Amino acid sequence: MSTAAETKVSTWNIDPAHTTIEFAAKHMMITTVRGRIADLRGTIEVDETDPNASRTEVEMEAKSIDTRNEQRDQHLRSADFLDVEKWTHVTFRSKKVDGARARPGTEFKVVGDLTIKDVTKEITLDVTYEGRGKDPWGGERVSFSADTKIDRREWGLTWNAALETGGVLVSNEIKIHIDVQAVKA
Repeated sequence: MSTAAETKVSTWNIDPAHTTIEFAAKHMMITTVRGRIADLRGTIEVDETDPNASRTEVEMEAKSIDTRNEQRDQHLRSADFLDVEKWTHVTFRSKKVDGARARPGTEFKVVGDLTIKDVTKEITLDVTYEGRGKDPWGGERVSFSADTKIDRREWGLTWNAALETGGVLVSNEIKIHIDVQAVKA
């Protein structure tokens, strides 16, 4: 026997093979350079009764940063940026969900703490619920996309070089785009 007050929470494991966490920064203030974090894991807990009570946690291997340029990747892994020898993970933990609905195309906000190195700051993700369905192997999957922008200096990522023509080598604004697919546990 169930009551209206009962909640139904399902746990979904993020599928790294079908999830991308990408970032983009301006190089020399004129060209967009894109990269991704290749190695990640996490869960999404969906409250079926109250989607706004849902939550997520994601842990990304900082050393898995990939911009398709090994020299740049090594610099990003160095103490000038992520310092992956000391700070092995980048993490995100949600604190609040606002406006979530189980209808494909629904847009909502997820507020949470992003930790890079030893700095934790609150960010807001603009999320779209992409849908839910059965896979050919009998599993159930759910998908979301999300976007945000951060100022990397807020996490102590301040390395830069002044350009002779004015401006800087690396933009402070970093755009982040996420596509997540998760499998029901």
